[in-house]
Amino acid sequence: MAREISRRDFLKVLSGTSVLGMGVAVTGCGRSDKPTMGGEGWLPEQYKGTGSYPAQVKGRVAIAPDNPSIVRDDEKCILCGRCIEACENVMTVHGHYPLPLKDEIACVHCGQCTLWCPTGAIAERSEIDKVRQAIRDESKYVVVQTAPATKVSLGEAFGMKPGAVIGGQQVAALRRLGFDAVYDTCFSADLTIMEEAAEVLQRLTVKKQELPHFTSCCPGWVKFCEYFYPDFIGHLSTCKSPQGMLGATIKSYLAAKKGIDPANVVSVAIMPCTAKKFEAGREELSHAEMADVDVVLTTRELARFLKQEHIDLNVLEPEDYDSLLGESSGAGRIFGTTGGVTEAAVRTLYYNATQQAPPAALLSWQPVRGLKAVKEARADVPGFGSVSIAVCHGLANVRPLLEDIRKHGSRWQFIEVMACPGGCIGGGGQPLSAPDNSAAVREKRIAAIYTGDTSARKHTSHENSEIKQIYEEFYGRPLSERAEKLLHTSFTDRSGRIFDK
Repeated sequence: MAREISRRDFLKVLSGTSVLGMGVAVTGCGRSDKPTMGGEGWLPEQYKGTGSYPAQVKGRVAIAPDNPSIVRDDEKCILCGRCIEACENVMTVHGHYPLPLKDEIACVHCGQCTLWCPTGAIAERSEIDKVRQAIRDESKYVVVQTAPATKVSLGEAFGMKPGAVIGGQQVAALRRLGFDAVYDTCFSADLTIMEEAAEVLQRLTVKKQELPHFTSCCPGWVKFCEYFYPDFIGHLSTCKSPQGMLGATIKSYLAAKKGIDPANVVSVAIMPCTAKKFEAGREELSHAEMADVDVVLTTRELARFLKQEHIDLNVLEPEDYDSLLGESSGAGRIFGTTGGVTEAAVRTLYYNATQQAPPAALLSWQPVRGLKAVKEARADVPGFGSVSIAVCHGLANVRPLLEDIRKHGSRWQFIEVMACPGGCIGGGGQPLSAPDNSAAVREKRIAAIYTGDTSARKHTSHENSEIKQIYEEFYGRPLSERAEKLLHTSFTDRSGRIFDK
């Protein structure tokens, strides 16, 4: 009579690990003798393990060995199928292309599977050691930028409530890690708006065949478009993301200003997003054979890094970003949430079209705020007309929107797309302080993002004095030849890699 195989023995055979290897495993920086949430404390994912989860073998998504964003620890995988649910139902990637595989395993690198995995089997590909080595290399000038969404989420890994604003403490912590300079990605969000608002105005008036205009600052959405909707590639904004724009500016303008050889600059980005790791490796995002950004650490990776070095955010006094690339407007700060890019862009679009300050309603534009799947709005610009806008987040919501545009054309001229639910604040690299990165946590992070806008002295990107300076000294004007060369990019039709043509 055949022996009935247990779930544990089945997984042992599947993964080639010992039975003992299937126990609760520890990730992150390792167990601490003092399990607090400070600099020597634990991270929530450390307590994820196979433990007592029920035996419901449903399978798992495929992850390529060379995936630049995420990896899987087979010893922790219980084949529960939650990664499949996230990939197929939340992001509509898995199950939306034919089998057998053609040229590659489809992945948009969003990392939502890392948030859904109950055992911590799937995580971002860690690059902490690479950054540590760069900092220790005295021949390198190592700079770091921090995305807006990290400022309202990193604190969760140190016992703070969701939405706690720790931007200044994050700057202080990064300096203690040994970075030579700390810059604000919100600055380059303002730079992105300057370029994109000019691009939108150009498309509305001259290049109308390129409407509707899609935002392109989300790398997960961009790759989704390249895979499944390559016919819309010509409608994507050619603007690099804020990460890419700041990286390019650091290795050109800043390096020249400081008299540093760009080849000796190591540019690091702290991002809420695992897809930013993939974005940093795109060939299009480089200049003079140098990548705009060399290494990306997620918010979770930074938390681990800080704990490994026994740096506790709770005891640090806030510090300011370095100047030249550190000032930001409220518009740049709201990039981290769904609707934020749209609201920021419309503020400067209004100014570009009228040479007048946008009305108060556009400085707190409620129709594009919140977690509704698809938000619609109209911006009336005197002497110019009305701009019809859609804001969509979560790729499961994006797919039907794009299918409708394919069939019936677009009733919108400007469309913001974010791959992850809630936008960057719900990114796949964010802390795991709550199950599945729940809507309640996302709402608190979003509220904190908008508080940063309200408290800002300037609310529009074109008011940023450092933005004015960099155009006067280096870029000249939006869409100039130099701006097009360093701040804009192109995209690749990847559909043939998963579909027969």
